Amino acid sequence: MKQLFDEVSYACSKLVTQKYSTSFSLATKMLSPEIRADIYNIYGFVRFADEIVDSFHEYDKEQLLMKFEKEYYESKKQGISLNPILNAFVHTVNKYNIPDDLVQAFLKSMKADLYKTEYTTAEEYNAYIYGSADVVGLMCLKVFVNGNEQKYEELKTPAMRLGSAFQKVNFLRDLKEDFKELNRSYFPNINFGNLSTEGKNIIIKEIEDDFDFAYKNGILKLPVEAKFGVYMAYRYYKKLLKKLKETPSAKIMDTRIRISNPMKINLLARSYVKYKLNLI
Repeated sequence: MKQLFDEVSYACSKLVTQKYSTSFSLATKMLSPEIRADIYNIYGFVRFADEIVDSFHEYDKEQLLMKFEKEYYESKKQGISLNPILNAFVHTVNKYNIPDDLVQAFLKSMKADLYKTEYTTAEEYNAYIYGSADVVGLMCLKVFVNGNEQKYEELKTPAMRLGSAFQKVNFLRDLKEDFKELNRSYFPNINFGNLSTEGKNIIIKEIEDDFDFAYKNGILKLPVEAKFGVYMAYRYYKKLLKKLKETPSAKIMDTRIRISNPMKINLLARSYVKYKLNLI
């Protein structure tokens, strides 16, 4: 039965989320059950593409990514894919009319990771951020507003700014892997060979501005089905940014800053109290 296969596909996307990101999985659990599965489906798709370009070094990554893209479009045309991650993602794309330009922008940034190692201008940097993060925020927003185009346009810029903030925190947290192991440098005009406190603070200020705008203009105005889950992700990344801010530049280059599981649970409890008291 096709329905059984679709259920298995959805379960695979959920499993990918749980295995690859405990923090995103925790935040997704705080979304309304009606939209939770579709966010898992989006995460599964973007995670697999990202995994191809970041991890599969012993394979032909370009060939794998091209095959992944080709299979996506074939499954979109046919309405089914034997790749359960693509099968689930296509369902969400069709259900919420996620425009193809968002998928194409995302894949363009993933392709850039195959060959581009340095971003020297603001234009290059912003284009990469848009494709790798902003459009993912917009895909999720399509799910959150469930066809309300007026709400989508109202929240579009905040969703992009929040996606940007999340990605920039990831860049700062993953400097050791990106710069030393993958030879990538995303932030323009920052010397990561000798990261200074001033350079780190420039990046942090940029992220704080994104968070502030996204919270005031987006998170507070989200539909009730999505607000608490997105707020949880925001709180987690804000806490991670605070730890990065307090960590000396040299140490950021030598380690990967994390939030412990007990701290995540603590953040969840405190956030839930605020939410129930209508403080967000």
